[in-house]
Amino acid sequence: MSGEISPIGQRSGPGSPPELRASHADRDRVVDVLRIAAGDGLLTAAELDERLEAALSARTISELTPLTADLPPVSASAGAIVAEVKDVVRIDQRFSTVDRVGPWVVPRRLELAAEWCEVTLDFTRAVITQNTLRIDVDMRGKTLTLITRPGIVVDADALTLEFSKLKIRQAPDPGTPVALRVELVGTKSFGRVVVRPSRRPFGRWLLRRPAALPAGD
Repeated sequence: MSGEISPIGQRSGPGSPPELRASHADRDRVVDVLRIAAGDGLLTAAELDERLEAALSARTISELTPLTADLPPVSASAGAIVAEVKDVVRIDQRFSTVDRVGPWVVPRRLELAAEWCEVTLDFTRAVITQNTLRIDVDMRGKTLTLITRPGIVVDADALTLEFSKLKIRQAPDPGTPVALRVELVGTKSFGRVVVRPSRRPFGRWLLRRPAALPAGD
């Protein structure tokens, strides 16, 4: 009697090896191959979004394999960013604008001291190397904006607001594994704190080629 067919299409039986479970690193490698392939024009935006969704929800290696079977292999260095991770980055700014956009490297802790200036931290293409970022906020006036992507969540429970408003709208797709938890602590006086997802589909952002890292602090 032949073995039964499992839900993912593999035969199971007394002599069948168990399915190998996929790790976060396995899923990340497939996502990187898909991103580079889309940047080379091998996948449309719709195909990229569909395969990304399948990759991020895959539980086994056999579910990941078909997603890149029709794509050329990618060398380990292709499209890679050499990330210099800093334990602490301090931003001290007054009466100006602070923008962290593009492929900036997320530190383990960010000390933000700002007075009457707009601050934007865009995590859409940020290089994430650990699962937690603590932001020590000492900010007066204007708006602190955090732009997230699926897999990034923001916790503002420890942030003290003084004559300030907080608006949090987390990135969609709650089924995506949490890649980064941003913890806001400290004090925000006057102005606003806004947490929102990118206005572009996640797949469209991944279509872009990684650029050189901006100069660090």
